[in-house]
Amino acid sequence: MTRNGELVKSRVGCVSVGVAQATQSSDAANGPAAKLTAAEKKVLALVSRAKTNKEIAAVLGISPATVKRHLENVLRKLALKNRIEAAIYGLIADGCPRGSNPACPLKLWQKERDDAATLWAI
Repeated sequence: MTRNGELVKSRVGCVSVGVAQATQSSDAANGPAAKLTAAEKKVLALVSRAKTNKEIAAVLGISPATVKRHLENVLRKLALKNRIEAAIYGLIADGCPRGSNPACPLKLWQKERDDAATLWAI
């Protein structure tokens, strides 16, 4: 199946490694987030705070359609599948709320994604 000229893989049996690859870079200046515009970074930050498109639009003073476009650009540029992955990426990019604790839910999620990517790479 294709969408916007790109091949879209089925969710069943295919693991996206976009977030795992994107979050491996600790230097934000050289990482994938450097590709984002200032507006896209603001939208990503608000998405990671569980805001809806309407709420983000009100905060930024833009239309919900513009928020949707910015979010689509974020997903494309960071190779993420959906809003949830974008929110998780935003949280990881800002640093895990519990610091470097290996029991941090975000760190555990990232390790799980890395392990799944390794499994599917074989």
